[in-house]
Amino acid sequence: MKLYFRQFGKSRGDVPVLLLHGLLGSLVNWQRIARKLGQTRRVIVPDLRNHGRSPHDPDVSYTAMAADVVELLDDLEIPRSVVIGHSMGGKTAMVLALTHPGCVERLGVVDIAPVTYNGRLAMLLDALLALPLEQITSRAHADELLAPSIADKAVRDHMLQNLQHSEKGWRWRNNLQALRHGLDIISEFPEALSVQPYTEKCCFIKGGNSDYIEKQSLSRIKTLFPLAELLEVSGAGHWVYAEQPQAFLDVLEGFLTK
Repeated sequence: MKLYFRQFGKSRGDVPVLLLHGLLGSLVNWQRIARKLGQTRRVIVPDLRNHGRSPHDPDVSYTAMAADVVELLDDLEIPRSVVIGHSMGGKTAMVLALTHPGCVERLGVVDIAPVTYNGRLAMLLDALLALPLEQITSRAHADELLAPSIADKAVRDHMLQNLQHSEKGWRWRNNLQALRHGLDIISEFPEALSVQPYTEKCCFIKGGNSDYIEKQSLSRIKTLFPLAELLEVSGAGHWVYAEQPQAFLDVLEGFLTK
């Protein structure tokens, strides 16, 4: 699948940085970070399948998403890159590193672990699917309609970035039906991967206020990524780079230059 993407910065001979967004996100989520990194590096930010401006497909598996990224890197003639992924993008990055280690110079995983997460996103997706698009008069109106189901304004704002108006009315840019249908697959980590551990430099960046990387998942992380180091950004929840962008950048830069 040919992914839509943007590039920031210019090639300076260094290995490029690839940034992968999370579920119901898009490359827009990474733009602030990408512009900062682009001051000294080449940065590539794609929309993953079923998100943003990239094509839709019923296959939501991580092996398919990782294969899309490999195709993008091949098209750009990039043999190796630093891969940083958040949440769903972090799982995609992990699968990419495990199945195509030659493509990944080093790996950064943001607030997610290679484990299954149960019951976190079904209600959110159901609320978005239930939004009566034919009745919406504005994005503010959509926000008002979502408020009873999604209490957190920051989460609603994040979701509504994907609501687009056209001559035919309002529509979701993301393929919500495929994502909801495949949510169990997205929530899991593919245990059937018959792979060797990824043995290059690797970090897991955790939000200090987030519970997505728990102590019981550390052994699984170390099994698959033996060189992994756990880094923490204080004052951040799951959307680490959005909630504490400068602190996140400081941690990320330290890892990139180590």
